[in-house]
Amino acid sequence: MRTARNVALAVLVCAVGGTTLSAQSRHPLDPLTWEEHWTLLEVLHEAGHVNDSTRFSLVTLHEPPKAAVWDWQPTALFPRHAFVIVKQQARTYEAVVDVGARSIASWKEIRGVQPSFLEEEFGAMESQVKRHPEFVEAMRRRGITDFTFIDCGGAPPGSYGLPEEAGGRRIAHWSCEDPRRVRNTWTRQIEGLTIVVDVNAREILRVIDEGPVPIPTTVADYDEASVGPLHEHRAPITMSQPLGPEFEIDGHLVWWDRWSFHVRPDQRVGAIISTVRYQDRDAERLVLYQGALSEIFVPYMDPSPAWYARNFLDAGEFPVGGLAKPLAPGIDCPGNAVYFDFVVVRDNGRPRTVPNTICLFERYAGDAAWRHSAETVEGRPKRDLVVRFAAVLGNYDYIFDWVFQQDGSIRVAVGATGIAEVKMVAARSALAAASDGSNGNTAPTADAYGRFVDRNIVAVNHDHYFNFRLDLDVDGSQNSFQRDALETVRLPDDHPRRSIWQMKSQVARTEREAMLNIDLKRPALWRVVNPRRTNHVGYPTSYQISPSTNVETLLSEDDYPRRRARFIDHHLWVTPYRADERYAAGLYPTLSTPGEGLPAWTGADRPIGDTDLVAWYTMGMHHVVRAEDWPVMPVLWRSFELRPFDFFDRNPALDLPKKP
Repeated sequence: MRTARNVALAVLVCAVGGTTLSAQSRHPLDPLTWEEHWTLLEVLHEAGHVNDSTRFSLVTLHEPPKAAVWDWQPTALFPRHAFVIVKQQARTYEAVVDVGARSIASWKEIRGVQPSFLEEEFGAMESQVKRHPEFVEAMRRRGITDFTFIDCGGAPPGSYGLPEEAGGRRIAHWSCEDPRRVRNTWTRQIEGLTIVVDVNAREILRVIDEGPVPIPTTVADYDEASVGPLHEHRAPITMSQPLGPEFEIDGHLVWWDRWSFHVRPDQRVGAIISTVRYQDRDAERLVLYQGALSEIFVPYMDPSPAWYARNFLDAGEFPVGGLAKPLAPGIDCPGNAVYFDFVVVRDNGRPRTVPNTICLFERYAGDAAWRHSAETVEGRPKRDLVVRFAAVLGNYDYIFDWVFQQDGSIRVAVGATGIAEVKMVAARSALAAASDGSNGNTAPTADAYGRFVDRNIVAVNHDHYFNFRLDLDVDGSQNSFQRDALETVRLPDDHPRRSIWQMKSQVARTEREAMLNIDLKRPALWRVVNPRRTNHVGYPTSYQISPSTNVETLLSEDDYPRRRARFIDHHLWVTPYRADERYAAGLYPTLSTPGEGLPAWTGADRPIGDTDLVAWYTMGMHHVVRAEDWPVMPVLWRSFELRPFDFFDRNPALDLPKKP
């Protein structure tokens, strides 16, 4: 555990009482600075690769070799490289720029892929769409002839093997809304009208009109003025640490309790936790080289022309402006939190700073780390360290937590909130029936693809899947993956018991043997073990990937959305470490063809025994929307844990203080 240190830490105390941290780039995994962003732009421009029409899909750190990062010392200097995905009209290029040497390490065209959707593309063809005669006629049938206040925009639909997808077209499906006099514009969608466009060619391919549906007059705003008087707490709770936080920060390195790690904001996945170590008495032990969100998949369950294409690979398709958005002190993070800013790129490559991208705070909720009661109660209170960021993706907000615990565990949690995506329908809801004089006791007849949440408004059924890339290095990089099956054992007929269960362990030899799903009828433990190191009783040290609530996909194996997001086929995959295998659905999921990412990499069924391993864990939820989820959804949490399993000789939280 780090104690008093002489660290030059620049802090800026905000008016709201939080703290924003800034420091020069020193660690080899630190994010690219504002100055480095400008350097790479200048280098690409001087080489003739950048002009006024150049657009930037991704700019991120090109990481140095893993072994060199583990061995890094504060006095060492590392070269700084940036990885860049560039869109030049219909062509896609990848570049690696040495920002220290002001040189281009590589520049190559990548054929047959589509970079992520740009911010400017969401509304790039609005005026053209509004002039199209089929659109004008479809709107006239809806009684709309003045488009002054009509907003239209689109997003990539995925791929379905349709003729219009041929030739590398950059397809988007557009829809419109009338946002007048409401803040929650999801209640003002112009339903049943879809415009299929090629964004690169600026061409309207089809206008699909399923027939007019009245725009509801329902107001579902949720701001304070709309909700009315808020109830007040008679005894407010505050989070404060008068002596300051227990953790220490140097740039992007964090020390807390016996943990140390590096945290980096990232444009595509929000935050990356790296070089996680645990101070076990006199030894600093390796736990996790890197952990991060890898991909998000949200498919909707309505087959109509306006809805079937709503199946989003959110992290890979829409990282414009950075996946993580500014956190609101006092709402997203408590008063004792400190914040990290982040530099992201606009479509034209120019950097901008997003404030308060990640917050870091300690919390105490009155929970016990452990306890036992004999003649007296002996126990210790529990304190956590939380690394948090929030993503805003259209209608949904997601909160992501990495929670470091004093028992050596790391809890990874996702909270879903925001607004359920809704469909305007002509059918009456139970509310309308009740207003017509019915007794209101009959349950509403929900739309086949969702449930009524308001008059003429159906929230469509959908799923949320989150895949995490977990590069565990348990006491070093040479690890194996072990599945511990819990199996029923029958006892002899003359025994008072009939059965017990026993644990039978098997080490996976190849990737296929480690493609696993949670099965309550066949329970098993999943562990990354180090066969070269043992605890004091001789068991190999390990960390367990411990699931919580989860689901299996209900989509058929031949469904195009599932084929593009094949990482949902299994809750767990294990692969040998490869620096360029970072995203479960591949580097280019926008309009991707089926089978990219994990299915492609594991097709060779590579060996995974006694080597550097990466585990990929997917958790999900089927969302049947409740009345209580409208107009804005209470946070619904899902989580899993990385738990030490024979990693220590005994409970590492035994010596915690008696006061939190």
